[in-house]
Formats: sequence, structure tokens, C-alpha cells
Amino acid sequence: MKKFPINMRSMTLALVLLPLLLAFGYVATSSGPLSPVPVTVSQVQQQAIAPALFGIGVVEARYRYRIGPSMTGRVLRLDVHVGDRVSAGQVLGEMDPVDMDNKIASSDAAIKRANASVVAAEARVKDSAARAEYARAQSSRYERLAREKSVSKDAAEAKYQEYQVSKASLEAAKANLNATRKELDMLWADYNGLLQQRRNLRLVAPVDGLVVGRYIEPGSTVVAGQPVLEIIDPKSIWVNVRFNQLQSGGLAQGLDASIVLRSRSNQSLSGRVDRVEPLADAVTEETLAKVLFERLPEPLPPIGELAEVTVSLPRLPATPVIPNASIKLLQGQAGVWVVEDNGLRFVPIRVGTYDLDGRVQILDGLKAGDQVVVYSKQELSRRSRIKIVDQLLGEAK
Repeated sequence: MKKFPINMRSMTLALVLLPLLLAFGYVATSSGPLSPVPVTVSQVQQQAIAPALFGIGVVEARYRYRIGPSMTGRVLRLDVHVGDRVSAGQVLGEMDPVDMDNKIASSDAAIKRANASVVAAEARVKDSAARAEYARAQSSRYERLAREKSVSKDAAEAKYQEYQVSKASLEAAKANLNATRKELDMLWADYNGLLQQRRNLRLVAPVDGLVVGRYIEPGSTVVAGQPVLEIIDPKSIWVNVRFNQLQSGGLAQGLDASIVLRSRSNQSLSGRVDRVEPLADAVTEETLAKVLFERLPEPLPPIGELAEVTVSLPRLPATPVIPNASIKLLQGQAGVWVVEDNGLRFVPIRVGTYDLDGRVQILDGLKAGDQVVVYSKQELSRRSRIKIVDQLLGEAK
């Protein structure tokens, strides 16, 4: 067998390359691409969770009253400003009546004239009634005398004719009286209508409330129905909240809620779900609900202020629970990486309800005591080598 000679140069080269190869192998297996992936793990706990829903809402008033004229006109005066408290029935302002007062005075004069016409018509009825009664008596007397041959038949017929004429005059007088009374009723109706229109020129508060809008100033012309002032009922303040439809299961009327106003982020206010809207927002895929304050905050929050609302749902029975950050998708299937003998196994799971602390129910796939990966330094696979650490220094995945 032929032996290869080993010279000093080859030995020197081997002594230099061997430590480099050993160092490269150590680096590759400890901190390089072949090194174990640092991961944080969590143990599956058997516990009950109290789920809750979180949503963003806007402070609104349930009852808002936009007050304006019932006819086109010019604003004469306004007696209130934004922020003023008003009482039900209080006059807030008035429209310019223009010639309304003159029309009322004219209508009042027409009523007085109609009253005089009624009195005159009643007198004519009495006069016609007396004449008719006298003519009837004369006609009866002449009819009797004609039978006794004391007067001629023509004289009796003449008296009867006078009686018929007086009866017709009485009917005409009664008809005139009735027409005069109807005209008086019509004038009264017109007069009352003018008075109502005059009263409608006053802008009156319908309820006890707070002025939140003054849209027109005196001297401006507005059309019928255009709002001049806006009032809200402070007792009807609530929050219009939007919840993600994916997490709105269990939302119902009467549930307790916690309200944090944007301007009072360090204060949590108690509330209650008043109703869940039957119509959801199909564009944003959100469920709408109205949340009432248990006790109205003082001072009242501005209308339109944002608020964070947390609705507490009933506590659920104890089930396996894991952090929701541990749920991964592998080939379109939700599951977790379970640590077994320092190796990994992907386990498909069926999840239930989440809570706001980041915990989620596991309905199928895990049991209490299993150890699952929460965060990893890089994407994992079944062949990945892992190293369990307390905390990742880099970006968690």
C-alpha cells in the first residue's frame, strides 16, 4: 500500500483550518440559521373566563328637538344662547309678525259687525213672526165672517194671501238669521286661526332641556320647517356604540357596561345596554347598540364625544384556556404548536369565546397541562428546533 507523505506545510494548514471549521460549526448551530428558534411558551389552564365586548361609541342625545317656524318669515328675536337651560313652555324667540296683528284686528272688527248683524236678523225674525201671527189671526177671522156672509169671499182670500206672504217673510228672516250666524262662526274660525298663527310665531321649548344649537340669528329669513334652535333632553344622553360582528355574540339588552369618555380617560362610568339595534352596518360589519349611563356625569359630556365602552358578558364554565397570541394558521387551519419532548407538533383546535385579557376558550384539541408556543423569533415548522426562553428580545411572531 502506498503511503502519502505528510509534510510540515500540510500539517500547518490543517491546524489552522480545523479551529475555523469548529468555530463555524458552533456559530451555525448556536446563533446561525441552524440554531434553535427562541420561543416563549404557556401552559394550558383549566379556568372560567368572563368574556367582554369592546366597542367605540359616540355620545348622543336620544331626544333632540329642532325648533323652527311653521311658515316662512324673518326672525324677530332670540332669547337664548347655546348652553342655556330652558323649561317646557318657555318662549325662546319670536318671528316677525309683519301684518299679522292688523289682520287679527280686522278679523275682530268683522266679528263685531257680524254680531250686530245677528242681532238685527233676530229682530227681523221677531217682527216677521209677529206679522205672521197677526195675519194668521186676520185670515181666520175673515174666513169665519165669509162663512157667515158678513164679508165677501174676495176679502177673505185677500187676508189669506196676506197671511201666506207674512209666513214667507218669516221663513226668509229665519234663513237670513241662520246665514248670519254661520257667517259669524266662520269669522270666529278665521279669528282663532289667526290667533293660532300668531302664537306659532313664538318659538317655544317643548320640554325641559339644554340649548345645543343656534343656527339662525335675528334678522335672517327662514323657510317653514327650517331649524332655528336645537334642544336636547339632558336626561336622555346615551352612547351609540359599534361592536365587531365577529365578537358581538351574547350582546343583549340589560347587560352591564363600563364607559370611558375620551376627555376623562382616567374615569370609568357605569352604564347599561339599553337596546341592540335591529339593523347592523353591513359596510363596516359592525353591530350597533345604545348604552345608557347609570348616573349622568357632571358636567355633561359634549354631544359627539368619543367613548370606549366595555360590555360585561356572563361568566362561562371552566374550559381549557390559552393566550390568543398562540393561535397560528398552518395551511389555512387554525391551531397551536404544542411542545412535546423539546419537539413541536401542530394541533388543530376549535376556539370559543375571547376575553379582553387576551385569553380564549379551547373547545376541542387541547387539555389542561399542555404546553403551547406563544411567541417565536421566526416562523415555525414541524422540523424546527426550539429553545424556550422567558422573553424574546426581538420582534415577536
